[in-house]
Amino acid sequence: MFRSVRTALAGAVFAALLAGCGAAVVPQIMNDASRLPLARQLYDKGDYTLAAQVLSSYAQSGAGNADIDEAVYLLGLTYLRQRDWANAQVQFERVLREYPESDSASSASYQLGEALFGQSRKSDFDQEFTLKALGQWQEFEKSWPASPYTSLARERIGECRARLARKLWRTGDLYLKQAYYAPAKLYFRSVIEQYSDTPLYGDALIGLALADARLGQKDSALTVLRGLVTDFAGKPLGEQAGKALRKVEKWPAEGDRRGKRHRMIEPSQTPAPVTPSSTGGISGTP
Repeated sequence: MFRSVRTALAGAVFAALLAGCGAAVVPQIMNDASRLPLARQLYDKGDYTLAAQVLSSYAQSGAGNADIDEAVYLLGLTYLRQRDWANAQVQFERVLREYPESDSASSASYQLGEALFGQSRKSDFDQEFTLKALGQWQEFEKSWPASPYTSLARERIGECRARLARKLWRTGDLYLKQAYYAPAKLYFRSVIEQYSDTPLYGDALIGLALADARLGQKDSALTVLRGLVTDFAGKPLGEQAGKALRKVEKWPAEGDRRGKRHRMIEPSQTPAPVTPSSTGGISGTP
């Protein structure tokens, strides 16, 4: 009796394993013409891995087929959904390079930005791929202004610019805390001059005022901070400016003149960041 029970259980487990394996097996493909429709079905069901398996060899060997551009684009989407950013980038770049007249070209241009942005790192780190994604979405917006993806591209451009602004602001904030006021001013000014459309603009104005006050320009710093308090009363920026204002009012008019603290830093002398600022900016930029 026990033996029969064990046998039945083993059979049930084996059947379950077969069913599980079968769910991951690529369906039978009769010919190349059926690959793209099948891949679309799998993609729509969320079976991105199987869809990629159906398309990967075809994308390489079916160069002469009429639907190859669609296949390459869809393959890029399957990689994108799997967060395989680098392989997605390769496929979208191929669409734009080899099939620029394809109906998929405009979408590939937008999705290439997504693939590049997926490889970017947080603002504490190198922003190479953020810059690449920004450039890609700007080119997309210029080339296909009527695309359904244009509004999304504009949002993404804003995200990229905010991340780049935050990178500069965090560096300036770090130098400010380390009392390297002149270098801090350079970074804050970069935010003000290059990224005035981002939420970090106000943070940079406050940072620049604090650095000025430490460099003996207390009166001008107070003027800036009071203006922010008035213009943004009841808002986070106004509250933050008020805190900075009360702090600066207590500082000596001559500023902080101790040794290194007011001089410029040559690139070779730039101190390595010790601890990145833990704050996210007044506006909480991502």
